[in-house]
Amino acid sequence: MSISARDITAVILAGGRGRRMGGQDKGLIEINGRALVAILIDRLSQQISSILINANRNRDRYQAFGYPVVSDQLDDYQGPLAGFACAMDKVDTDFILTLPCDGPSLASDYVARFITSQQRSGAAICVADDGERLQPVHALIKVDLLTSLNAFLDSGDRKIDRWYAMHDFVKTDFSDCADMFRNINTPSDQQSMQVQP
Repeated sequence: MSISARDITAVILAGGRGRRMGGQDKGLIEINGRALVAILIDRLSQQISSILINANRNRDRYQAFGYPVVSDQLDDYQGPLAGFACAMDKVDTDFILTLPCDGPSLASDYVARFITSQQRSGAAICVADDGERLQPVHALIKVDLLTSLNAFLDSGDRKIDRWYAMHDFVKTDFSDCADMFRNINTPSDQQSMQVQP
């Protein structure tokens, strides 16, 4: 199967509690005066046309960025897999490409790397690898795995790596730009990124 960006919806995951940031909605935290979600939209929109935001709070503020917003179907902040599932249920593309809202850097060929990885392997799941470890929230996932994911969530499990291990997944190499995976978990992280371009 040959895929292109037209077959993919990018999903910005902004549905967490932001506990280490004092409960702030991390997608709306500002770096150099701009919300993290806005920075990511700018970088993604140069690579892909279909973008979705997964948010469980401040829906109206997220909708103001001009892209559809979906909320988890599971209550009480059940983690990234819940965001994957609600996105997979809503999109009309064959794949979703997930990424967290709190990492403002994005490779200029982010989408293309995942496409190449999937075309070479035919895998249902392609997961970013920074050269030392998997970055599991950065993943290209076939939407027809939704039934499997819902069953996994219904069982009470929330571990991404366990669900991935149930399927054929491959690593997608980002070892040459591992800094892309720096994210904002604490106020000091936010401060250190203020001066970054």
